[in-house]
Amino acid sequence: MNAASSPEPWTPETVAAAAQLACLLEASAEKPGNVTPTQAFNDMSYEDFLRGAVALGPEIGRAGERSVGATIVAAIAARCQWTRANTNLGIVLLFAPLARAALTGSGGLRDSLSGVLRGLTVEDARATYAAIRLASPGGLEAEVEHDVRAEPSVALREAMASAAGRDSIAAEYVSDYTITFERGLPALQSALAQGAGTGQAVIQTYLELLAAVPDTLIARKLGLDTAQLVSAEAAQVLAAGGVFSAEGEQAIAALDAHLRVAKDNSLNPGTTADLVAAVLFVGLLEGIC
Repeated sequence: MNAASSPEPWTPETVAAAAQLACLLEASAEKPGNVTPTQAFNDMSYEDFLRGAVALGPEIGRAGERSVGATIVAAIAARCQWTRANTNLGIVLLFAPLARAALTGSGGLRDSLSGVLRGLTVEDARATYAAIRLASPGGLEAEVEHDVRAEPSVALREAMASAAGRDSIAAEYVSDYTITFERGLPALQSALAQGAGTGQAVIQTYLELLAAVPDTLIARKLGLDTAQLVSAEAAQVLAAGGVFSAEGEQAIAALDAHLRVAKDNSLNPGTTADLVAAVLFVGLLEGIC
């Protein structure tokens, strides 16, 4: 699929393929601080991300047949069959509403997405909470409003609203994916228009999102001040040219080295990577990349 093609009408097969390809493209780019083809973490590898990418496709492709929550829990269960590493919880949370919008909506993707998000139910929250517990991400021990360890009392969008201030993925549910559509997608289109290959465009998009939106995974682990410092470093990389100059490439390498200093990978901008995957999913669905 490319910008010259007409991606609509979307089918379960094209949505599944776009979901898989978005994950593969995101994971395969040498993004600073993330797991990449040449860089692994102690608890997960590039292969784990490949396994997770392939596993989620069929379940995301079925999003038109069932609720958002049911798709989320099915996709996480599918990933668990192929790898124990929590490679794609954030991605699944972002992809499920987008896929349902593509497969059930009659207008533009974002307009359809808005309707999907506003139609989320308590049952969607119940299934999503189960999926989060199954994925077992770090931080579940903290007591927060609408704790996923308890039975939900509100619809999924309202539960996400309570977490929006501390989690960019939750914030997307409340804003109709403002980061994805208004920051990430224009960044991807601009990088491609400037002649970047897909891998370079992914890195450039990642840097632009990281510079503009402090990574909430880093913020949860090390505090907002640290996340803001990382965003400032990403902005400096962009000022040096990003993927479009030799100085920018050197700055990318330096940022990567800095983000890998922590042995516990606490400087990993993982939420930003998830948002990039969502941008790629939309870009593929809309024939941009």
